Amino acid sequence: MQPQFDDSFRPAPSCPPPADGAGGGAGRAAFWSVVVPCLLAFALLAAHAVRSGDWGTAAGWGVLAGLACTRLAWARLVVCAALFAGGLFWVSVGVDLVRFRMAFGMDWVRLAAIMATVTGLTMAAWWRLTGQAGERRHHLGADAAWPRAMAFLLAAGLLWLARWRASGIVLLLSDRFLPGSGPLQIALAGVYAAWVAGLLLDPARARKARPRLWGLFSAVFFGQLALGLLGAHRLLMTGALHLPVPALILAGPLYRGEGVFMLVLFGVSVLLLGPAWCSHLCYIGAWDDACSRLRGAGAKAQGKGRRGKGPAPLPRWAVVLRWCLAAGVFAAAFLMGRAGVPVGVAATAAGLFGLAGVAVMAGLSTRRGMMVHCTAFCPMGAVGNLLGRIAPWRLRVGPGCTRCGACLAVCRYNALDARRLEAGRPALSCTLCRDCIGVCRHGAMQLTLPGLSPARAWRVFAVLAAVLHAVFLNVARM
Repeated sequence: MQPQFDDSFRPAPSCPPPADGAGGGAGRAAFWSVVVPCLLAFALLAAHAVRSGDWGTAAGWGVLAGLACTRLAWARLVVCAALFAGGLFWVSVGVDLVRFRMAFGMDWVRLAAIMATVTGLTMAAWWRLTGQAGERRHHLGADAAWPRAMAFLLAAGLLWLARWRASGIVLLLSDRFLPGSGPLQIALAGVYAAWVAGLLLDPARARKARPRLWGLFSAVFFGQLALGLLGAHRLLMTGALHLPVPALILAGPLYRGEGVFMLVLFGVSVLLLGPAWCSHLCYIGAWDDACSRLRGAGAKAQGKGRRGKGPAPLPRWAVVLRWCLAAGVFAAAFLMGRAGVPVGVAATAAGLFGLAGVAVMAGLSTRRGMMVHCTAFCPMGAVGNLLGRIAPWRLRVGPGCTRCGACLAVCRYNALDARRLEAGRPALSCTLCRDCIGVCRHGAMQLTLPGLSPARAWRVFAVLAAVLHAVFLNVARM
């Protein structure tokens, strides 16, 4: 049986634009008729922002102008959305200015004509870009254009909303170091989200890209923490130190009765991606992943096969230990808070628990090739797996499974074995890392979402994962 994924997961070939003219002459004509109007529209929007003293927004419009100059299909969709929003913005500004002049008995006809002209130029650029000429010019990666454009728009929209709604705290680092530069960071984060989505849309590329992107997020997270400890306090979320122990995402609020920012981020990610927080967004989980891969890398270096040794499954009692440990940790945090245990004592206990987790990674994950910390020690991993059942995402083993064992060799979450393959579903510890789908040559491993085909479900999941990765990369810090 052939894989259930079609060629839409593969990057679109870099085909030349249709030959509707004399080669380079047609390209130059498309530039002047499609790109230049966009640049003019963005220049007007940027000039208005500069006049208002909002240089960050002006820089954000500049990023969009740069996208208009590319030939990427997803960039065309993003620029179209931005131009349409720009046209609505000009209408709103024009109405307000005309009403102001009318209220004071001032001449408004000339102003109305100017604003109508500016609005018309912006919408004309939008109309030209949405037509066939714009489609011909921005032709690269057309098969993945909509998912990548949605990744840009969702990531930028969520960051804009978070920046706008944040009260009592400056959320974006750019605004902390260069006040007003937030819109520029948001635009660049959108571009990054679109790039990440392009990597995650292809199952084969996603299996290699996911741990690297995850490691990047962890490095940025702990890099900011380290610099904050060295004196750059603006790199900390509140300027105060918090221990980077995942269990404290829930145990901290249980102890203090407040401070739920990271808990909200965790909850949102679980609602959108189920238990995938553990395999895509946990800042400590990336360490466990890296440690678990050392076993296979060591065997491969010693010439013990192309794949090296696969992960060694955990005994069943490890599952019971995990839930008992999670219940004990959260109950202890709550009781310590109610009993008035000093913060220093509670912090010491949390720090020792975190160090024990690092020891589990170094001592057990590296030996077994299994992410022992995440699957048998971390309380938040247990919470993520449990609450992840609320989300509609499911991994299923189809009838085309030949029991070749390729999926067993890459599952590091103790979620797959012969019994689970026979049952057609992984264990509760599955985090939807989807590595098994990337290596299944028979299309038997499928990510499902009610109402969608496996291929469409993969696309939706990849977009959401890329968006949350980009958002977390920009706002998640201690």
